[in-house]
Amino acid sequence: MKRNSLSKLLRRIACALAALVIALAVAVFALWHNELTTLASFQKLSDRDEAHRDGAVYQINFSGDYFFDEFLSQGGASNDAELISFVTRSITKGIIPMHIKTSSIACSAFTADTQSGDRVFGRNYDFSATNTAIVYTDPGEGRHASYSTIDLSFLGLDADKDVETIGQKFLTLAAPYVPLDGINDAGVACGIFMSYQGEGKGTPTDTQTDRPDITSTTLLRLILDYADSVEDAVALAQQYDLHDSASSCFHYMVADSTGRSAILEWVGTDADHDVDGAQRQLNVLWNDTDALSDSVDWQVVTNFIKTPGYYDGTTAERKGLDRYEHLTAALRETDGIVADKDAAMDLLASVGRRTWDNDDSNSNTVHSVVYDLTDKSVLWVGNEHYGEEAYTFEFQLGR
Repeated sequence: MKRNSLSKLLRRIACALAALVIALAVAVFALWHNELTTLASFQKLSDRDEAHRDGAVYQINFSGDYFFDEFLSQGGASNDAELISFVTRSITKGIIPMHIKTSSIACSAFTADTQSGDRVFGRNYDFSATNTAIVYTDPGEGRHASYSTIDLSFLGLDADKDVETIGQKFLTLAAPYVPLDGINDAGVACGIFMSYQGEGKGTPTDTQTDRPDITSTTLLRLILDYADSVEDAVALAQQYDLHDSASSCFHYMVADSTGRSAILEWVGTDADHDVDGAQRQLNVLWNDTDALSDSVDWQVVTNFIKTPGYYDGTTAERKGLDRYEHLTAALRETDGIVADKDAAMDLLASVGRRTWDNDDSNSNTVHSVVYDLTDKSVLWVGNEHYGEEAYTFEFQLGR
């Protein structure tokens, strides 16, 4: 009799524990089902190679929303700490601390046409060895699907280690907030580039009006999610106070399939009077009003300010001027025409940092990407492995 009673008690306890486990599983899935689906998509595309100073390359496909509408509706963020607080609170429900940072980056980009008439946007990301991820998002609710590239060190992940543990992978859920470049399904592409304004590696832009706030990389996310054209991207940027991250400063290039492009710069009066980031104003250099461009058919950007008169009479160094002149000369020779996406990639390879004569810390081109704005496709090469199938990846939007 006692054995039967004990057996019944044990069965009840087992049933109660099973019910508790199921309830917890249901609660976790209800709370984090999009995040769990996203983490399940995480995969490595290529391995680290220290001999070539390669980081690993990963791919993440985001499921559902990532709270960006909520980020905007609560006023955005005026600094990194506010952005980190929002991401931690929204994505991990405050349980797991998140990290977001940026650093000194170089980079080159251009727009051109292919012989078949497609518009392309090519971009090199120059930095020290680091892990990267190609990120796909499709949040719905009237927002665009997109592909973008992120540097995983910006999320607090070690640049010299693989992303392996569940804790490390969980940090990648903040990836939509730190794009370096990308393309959306409206054929709008954009990229971020150091501009070295002010002292040292730059004085951050920190505009102060009654507009809502946005940070460096979240401005790119805003454009990727909402812009139907370059004009839309510019209009969106004009609605916010920009606050650059990590004691650095940046400018941007945006392009679309119509052939329209623009460089967005927040500047003071000139290079000698640009140490107060709060006093800067947005200046837009359209491809048909860019005084440094030879033609409306292409546009180039590297790491110096292009606003006319900015460097007149100053001793400030124009960072990346040598790469700028090389790309400009190549496009001038062909009237802004490249044969195809592979030829656009060849042009990026010509200023790859492992072979380009440079003496700064950004000694690697971490990734090179050609966005076809006409057919909404992506040609992506990691760590200057140009022409190598194992390091070359292609993606397609809208099909």
